[in-house]
Amino acid sequence: MSYLEYTVKSVPTGLRKVLYLNWPLVLLITAVAGSGFLMLYSVAGGAYDPWAAPQMKRFGLGLALMITVALVPIWIWRNLAGVAFGISVLLLIGVEFFGAVGMGAQRWIDLGVIRLQPSELTKITLVMFLAAYYDWLPAKKISRPFWVLLPVVIILIPTALVVQQPDLGTAILLLSAGGGLMFLAGVHWAYFASVFAGVIGLVAAVFKSRGTEWQLLENYQFRRIDTFLDPASDPLNTGYHIAQSKIALGSGGWTGRGFMQGTQSRLNFLPEKHTDFIFTTLAEEFGFVGGISLLVLYALIVVFCLVSAVMNKDRFASLLTLGIALNFFLFFAVNMSMVMGLAPVVGVPLPLVSYGGSAMLVLMIAFGLVQSAHVHRPR
Repeated sequence: MSYLEYTVKSVPTGLRKVLYLNWPLVLLITAVAGSGFLMLYSVAGGAYDPWAAPQMKRFGLGLALMITVALVPIWIWRNLAGVAFGISVLLLIGVEFFGAVGMGAQRWIDLGVIRLQPSELTKITLVMFLAAYYDWLPAKKISRPFWVLLPVVIILIPTALVVQQPDLGTAILLLSAGGGLMFLAGVHWAYFASVFAGVIGLVAAVFKSRGTEWQLLENYQFRRIDTFLDPASDPLNTGYHIAQSKIALGSGGWTGRGFMQGTQSRLNFLPEKHTDFIFTTLAEEFGFVGGISLLVLYALIVVFCLVSAVMNKDRFASLLTLGIALNFFLFFAVNMSMVMGLAPVVGVPLPLVSYGGSAMLVLMIAFGLVQSAHVHRPR
């Protein structure tokens, strides 16, 4: 035993777990959140209120939650996966009856201290439940039809509830993360080929249903698709968001206009400049260099999660870490694609950067689960 190993083992168990945390991952998360604080300060015109100060407090609380979750043994989280998923589904049902309405959607439950968005919580509990399911399921049964159908139903239940809110962006993330975890768990590729063919048929049905009694999407969702396909067709109405976003992205150039010098955000041309479209503010003020730097930080977070998952010999911990990494990747990939006009505008915030309480706290809890898997892995 080396002197370093002896020193670590001599430390009390609780403190030893803190030392075992994946600290480079913590620093990367803090760096991304710090860039969000700067942007929220900027879009408020050089003021901590109303966005930067609350966001900093939430991140501080989130760090405490992450460390607390990390110190709990991973097997406890495995045993609680079903309960956590059940609670999140009940909260989604609760939204239908007494949820708070905002911007034409009913997605939140007002708890007084915070407006909880259960769909954000479901992104994590779904991954937990599926990871526990595939940890329990023998490898020889993974691709058998019945055992494939069961997780599909598990995924579709919260997805259907989220679509009713309506929240198409989160529904797509739930489907993608759930399906991705099934693939990572070893489900045969033929099932995914069948699903892909079905998706093509569903897309055709969605367009066919427009204007009929059995219309599958809301009118505003169809307008978003029209805007995505041809943003210039209605630049002052449905195409306004993406048009202004592209102007901000382009005006930033290579190095940007400078901190707090972005005209699109300062003059309030940018819609939702503190939430869904905050990346365009960063790109306008810090240019291509700033945008690619944030993307590199995101990529490093995903890489650290992947490395931790590959090195972990516990199946549940490995699948859970992979699922959270996939969820996080989809989160920022969809948002960045959306604001650059590469995907329809579906209302997905930029993780750790966009203003929001539920998204921030739930994401920090998710990283706490990643840390718990890392700290308690077989050594």
